[in-house]
Amino acid sequence: MKNLLFFTSPIGLGHASRDIVIASKLDVDMTFVTGGGATRLISDYGFKVKNLYKHDGFEVDERGELKHTVRWLMNYWSYYKKCKVIAESVIKENKPDLIVSDEDFASIAIAQELGIPNVIVTDVLKTKFTQGSMSFIEKRMNSVMRKMIDNSNLVIVPTEGQDLGNIVHVGPIVRGVDLDRESLRKRFGFNKKTILVSVGGTDSGKFLVNKAIETYRNIRDTIGADMIVVSGPSLSIDVKEEGVRCIGYTTNLHEMIYACDLLVSLAGRSTIDEAIAYGTPAIFIPIKNHFEQEENAKQNGFSFDDIYRLKDLVLKKLYDERHEIIIRDGANKASSSILNLLT
Repeated sequence: MKNLLFFTSPIGLGHASRDIVIASKLDVDMTFVTGGGATRLISDYGFKVKNLYKHDGFEVDERGELKHTVRWLMNYWSYYKKCKVIAESVIKENKPDLIVSDEDFASIAIAQELGIPNVIVTDVLKTKFTQGSMSFIEKRMNSVMRKMIDNSNLVIVPTEGQDLGNIVHVGPIVRGVDLDRESLRKRFGFNKKTILVSVGGTDSGKFLVNKAIETYRNIRDTIGADMIVVSGPSLSIDVKEEGVRCIGYTTNLHEMIYACDLLVSLAGRSTIDEAIAYGTPAIFIPIKNHFEQEENAKQNGFSFDDIYRLKDLVLKKLYDERHEIIIRDGANKASSSILNLLT
């Protein structure tokens, strides 16, 4: 049986959640390499995984603004070099037939140095964190990333778009559900209209949790709804608010998104894709100055400043009609493209 190493970025849980779907369709001897909360999620879905990466994440202040972007980029460059050492050791030990990387470019660098076929999964082909005189650091990093993308056997982009060369757009990749919505609502105890607050796998979303709970407190008696806060594996929240229930880590956020009446979330790609796929009304608030989240939010009609009118948005969106489920074929396209490289 073919041997595949799957390197998953440990920043948040979005990479892991879509990689789980791809991996479930690959009948190969496969081991994941990642770190943090992503390790736990991948393991809970039954895959072999090595917990080897450690990333400190973003520095986001209490107002929701990404701070010290240049310092973060320097730290990321240091993290990248450490990951290269780890990836080289794992790759040489396992001797894989193929390496798949979801935005872990350290493993791709080693794969290309050693001449091992490699696949990149990414929805970011260029970063835009910095401006001004210090942007040369980011330009250097983008140049290195662009070279890896150009030299990869296959680049899978989980959005709609035009294929070009080795870049293939497969569309959104989301996890499926086995139960209907009403059954899920009973399982989760969603007895009233339910607002779900999700802030991903890092601690960067504390500002949104605080604002969402404050908003809920002001309109609770008007809307007659409950609020569920999914704080994730990295953020500790002590909630003592009537009508608010906090859940830390969960393996089935996508099912909760389907079951709830309104999602309030950071603007991560995977969470957005799952909300759209399951037809759930949603409000997406990006981290300020986080270029990827700001672009994701803009594509869906939101911006960071919407946090200041969250009350009005919740009152409106809570009563929006749901759309029908639309699960696209992104995971099948991605897995088929990967398997083609192993034949």
